[in-house]
Amino acid sequence: MQNPKKWYLLLLSPPPPIDQNQTRSKKRRVNNKPKKRRHNSRSKKEKSISFPSISSPRNDEDYGYNFDRSGFLINDLIIWNDVAKSTLFGSVYFLSSCFTTCISFREEEDGAKVVRVENLNNPYQSESNHDRFKLTLNKLYAWSLVEYERVIMLDADNLFLQNTDELFQCGHFCAVFINPCIFHTGLFVLQPSSKVFKKMLHDLDIKRDNPDAADQGFIGGYFPCLLDQPMFHPPPNGTKLDGTFRLPLGYQMDASYYYLKLRWSVPCGPNSVITFPSAPWLKPWYWWSWPVLPLGIQWHQQRQQTLGYDSEMPVVLIQGLVYLGIIAITHSARPSWLSKLWYRGGGDKNMMISIIIIQSRSLIIIKAVVMLSITMTSYLVPFLVIPHTIHPIIGWGTYLLGSFALSCIAIKMFLLPVVPVLTPWVGIIGVLLVMACPWYNDGVVRALFVFAYAFCAAPVLWISLGKIVSSRHTISLEREGFLPSRLVDPTQPSDPFNKLY
Repeated sequence: MQNPKKWYLLLLSPPPPIDQNQTRSKKRRVNNKPKKRRHNSRSKKEKSISFPSISSPRNDEDYGYNFDRSGFLINDLIIWNDVAKSTLFGSVYFLSSCFTTCISFREEEDGAKVVRVENLNNPYQSESNHDRFKLTLNKLYAWSLVEYERVIMLDADNLFLQNTDELFQCGHFCAVFINPCIFHTGLFVLQPSSKVFKKMLHDLDIKRDNPDAADQGFIGGYFPCLLDQPMFHPPPNGTKLDGTFRLPLGYQMDASYYYLKLRWSVPCGPNSVITFPSAPWLKPWYWWSWPVLPLGIQWHQQRQQTLGYDSEMPVVLIQGLVYLGIIAITHSARPSWLSKLWYRGGGDKNMMISIIIIQSRSLIIIKAVVMLSITMTSYLVPFLVIPHTIHPIIGWGTYLLGSFALSCIAIKMFLLPVVPVLTPWVGIIGVLLVMACPWYNDGVVRALFVFAYAFCAAPVLWISLGKIVSSRHTISLEREGFLPSRLVDPTQPSDPFNKLY
């Protein structure tokens, strides 16, 4: 039997008219082989029983994600398809209209089929404490895909470990209970139905009771008895089941369970899908999330094997060359005119007179605050300019190189002591090594080591900060910059008669 083609579908807004007869499909290959255009020989009946994979709505505004993330939405589908060796037929994404230009480019690159829809109005938006949930009700569009027999709804933070085609044998609704009493909407199977979809839209209009003001509470109200339903076990003969079923926990392995034991202990069902329901800024695709959350490295391992980091590496290489140049220049340069101007206040007599009018002690404090701010900025700027979705090893290496280079500028400019300024840099390396150590027995021991390291490092950082503030160069501000004797013009001869007064 001929393998079905893979269709990548996206749902965007606003909705123009869609001509279903002009839709096309392409098969995306990720093994560096050239793409081949193939004609779709599937009949209309065969298409009606094909199964798309659907991701939850994500955009930069409501989820706090960086726009870089949207560029990998379709590519994530390729990761799932290539690594899990799945035979999924297609995938649908719900995205905001601000991503239309980006997705048009991805459509040509990855063979995506674009379907535009309007965002569903969320009547519970004012009740939610998190704006990132205001568009999650777009998941309800899955019930409108009546041309398919089964639909799997997926959140974007799911990581597939193996083939999950057996999910298409499940009933008209199946979900996983991560919470003992409430099923999780990060992955669930459904049978599309126009009747159910219209009823859901009606319930949105009348603002039906929703306990969490998001998709999980709304969808949970439609299947209140799912907890009492039997566990899903796929029939070996491929028969499709009817009714509702609970899915084994292995289809939604919460990453937080792993952090407790530092290993998986999911006895029921296959270990198929990992979900990362963490804070948006600690999602696994961000380079700084590892080694804070050690499981995120698996996400990057799969991406490295499939997509790679070709889009980010040129930026990282340029940053690395710039940082190396800064280190070389600051190492070979003498104290610059900036440091002389900073400590001596310049040679202009009028300027020195105006400075004396200000209380010298207050100005010293202001200069010290400015100096500390610039020094701390050297640790912040590299973090902000690194591509957010680069591999963690490359990201942290670039950050350490950049912070070291900018710290050298602060040291040279303000004539600061080297060791106190670089103490935070050494401390960052230490905490990374403590968190990334692979020999902990469990997550509790790892947390204790991290807390112990922080307890020991905090006094060292405080002492280093004090040394920076009280360094001889900082104190010399008062001695060199504000002595009245510097206001005397050295070219004017002294008058001996002045001593008589």
